[in-house]
Amino acid sequence: KFLGPNFTESYCWPPIARGCDVVAISDQGNDPFLYIPPVLTFLQSGSCYKALPNRNGPLALILCPGWKKAQLVFELLKTYERCSRQLHPMLIILGQNKEEARSVKIRGCQVIVTTPYSLLRLFEHQSLLFCRLCHLVLDEFEVLFSDATEQVFAILDCYKKANITEEWEYSPHQIIAVGTHWNKHIAHLIKEFMNDPYIVITTMEEASIYGNVQQVVRPCTNSERTAVLLKVLDFTHNHLQKVLVFTNSVNEAEMVHKALKSNSIFSLQIHKESEFNFKYILEQWTKKYSSGTPVVLVLTDDCMQSLGITDATCVIHFSFPSPRIFGQRLHSMSDNFCNVIKGSSVDKEYTKARSVILLTENSACHALGILRYLQHAEAEIPPELHDFTSKTLEAEEDKKFSRPLCAYLKTFGICKTVCPDRHQINLQIDVPQNVLDKIIRTPGCVTILPLHIVNATNYFGRIVDKQKDQYTILAEEINEYFKEPSNKISVKNVEKLAFYGLCEKTLFHRVQVIEISPKEEEKLFLNVKIKYIDEGRTSQVKSYQLLHLPARFQCLPPQAVEFVVCRVKPIDNEIEWNPKVTHYIHHKIKGKLHEAKIVYTLGNTAWVDPMVGVELLSDLKMSVNEYNVRSEILSTGLGTDNPEHVTQLQKL
Repeated sequence: KFLGPNFTESYCWPPIARGCDVVAISDQGNDPFLYIPPVLTFLQSGSCYKALPNRNGPLALILCPGWKKAQLVFELLKTYERCSRQLHPMLIILGQNKEEARSVKIRGCQVIVTTPYSLLRLFEHQSLLFCRLCHLVLDEFEVLFSDATEQVFAILDCYKKANITEEWEYSPHQIIAVGTHWNKHIAHLIKEFMNDPYIVITTMEEASIYGNVQQVVRPCTNSERTAVLLKVLDFTHNHLQKVLVFTNSVNEAEMVHKALKSNSIFSLQIHKESEFNFKYILEQWTKKYSSGTPVVLVLTDDCMQSLGITDATCVIHFSFPSPRIFGQRLHSMSDNFCNVIKGSSVDKEYTKARSVILLTENSACHALGILRYLQHAEAEIPPELHDFTSKTLEAEEDKKFSRPLCAYLKTFGICKTVCPDRHQINLQIDVPQNVLDKIIRTPGCVTILPLHIVNATNYFGRIVDKQKDQYTILAEEINEYFKEPSNKISVKNVEKLAFYGLCEKTLFHRVQVIEISPKEEEKLFLNVKIKYIDEGRTSQVKSYQLLHLPARFQCLPPQAVEFVVCRVKPIDNEIEWNPKVTHYIHHKIKGKLHEAKIVYTLGNTAWVDPMVGVELLSDLKMSVNEYNVRSEILSTGLGTDNPEHVTQLQKL
């Protein structure tokens, strides 16, 4: 069902399939399809690899920024490998347990998909890993260079050293780097490790960073913009010959044009209502002028495409741009972007293209996007822009005030993603709920029963009262009640947020409806999303499965509590737990009693440290501590210490 390569793929696939080094930066730069088809194509030509030593070792290595991306790439390889010769790809994700790395066997494997940390752990025990390696792919290079800089360059050094022997003279050696944003380490990658690479950049903002466009921000009031513009033009008089002044309205363009004329600056203007046509303006723009004479064109954004100017040396943003318009304006200088391959942009002092932003009190709307871009471009940022954006960020967080508290914040104490959820306390939502009254009554250790395992450190379950557990009594009563067939009354009209009974195998549960799917004409029953209010898990059921639940069984508040184990996080800067450790913890703790000390409570969440599995010795009428959950996570080699977790929670 593939219709053909998209715009970026059309530029990337030919050089990759020919075995050339390639750097690709695009909005689709996180899509593995940028490189998988052409790499698989090249790997078909077995004759290219005849000169390689006859040993075990992969021909291609794909480095991904984390286990989740590596899993995706591996699945795609398995899918598309069906159309090619057998490559026996391997997914290798290793923790810190050395025995695991020693036991890895790569016989017959042609392609390895892994992460930088996992590869170096493997390399400690597999010294010939690079002996046949021809193709090295850096997937999402900006994340790799940001989270694992040392590790990536160590791998590049190993690859480079392996390629300098005589037997490599007639074998392919190729580095492919794909991503969404330019990164300062890419210049070093190109210079030290690549051979005349193809550089494909399809986003103009990123091209301008690659091209070393100087970004200047001039803070001023709205009424001072014209005066500041004149100063900028005077300042650039000896250096820049072709200047575009972008405005966002006809009136603004007219006003700026008159101001320039009255100050004896030769300027042209074009907008949708102007008397001059595009042909005349372009003739004037392309005329030969004496050195040092600036040609200034005042225009509105809607004229850019028709003019098609690419040789401007300076762009002045008289009106503050949106991030989308910003890139289009920068395109007007693309002929003057520097070229990393030729070495010109290594010298930061030298630049042929300049972008000047006039920052006023009316710029708040798009200020955050521009600030992020300028930080990424390592431009000098005035404090006024930080002030604007801090207010915008506060406003953005305020909009999230009714959202759930961020899961990353709860689990690790910090959120490193662009996140739709709340990152501050909302007392209306976060006040301790009824079920946590028993925590307040019994400070210190509580007995907990994990029933739904979300990940290695995040679970839902119940707090169990050892003396007289109300839920145990209620559960017995509910199951006794529904044993009588006449009591199993199906609900006819399902209501959102209402409580019902549900039979699962031989047990009956209290559930709450949280979502009702729109009724489809041909279907008799509704699909309903429910929450097991005493366990915390959710599920999809048919409406006819829901049973009427008498009011006396609804009096006890929902018993499900969220538990978070403190002071442990995934290794290797990962932001999500590897399924291996979650699977291990799931089997270790689900449905078993644990003793836990509660550190903090917020809403329906309790943070625990420690959480210990206990075994009841009925003969001796005592219990013994069997394991510490945090220690069990660390023992897998996939978790590491997170000492800042509790401190960050305290700050929150």
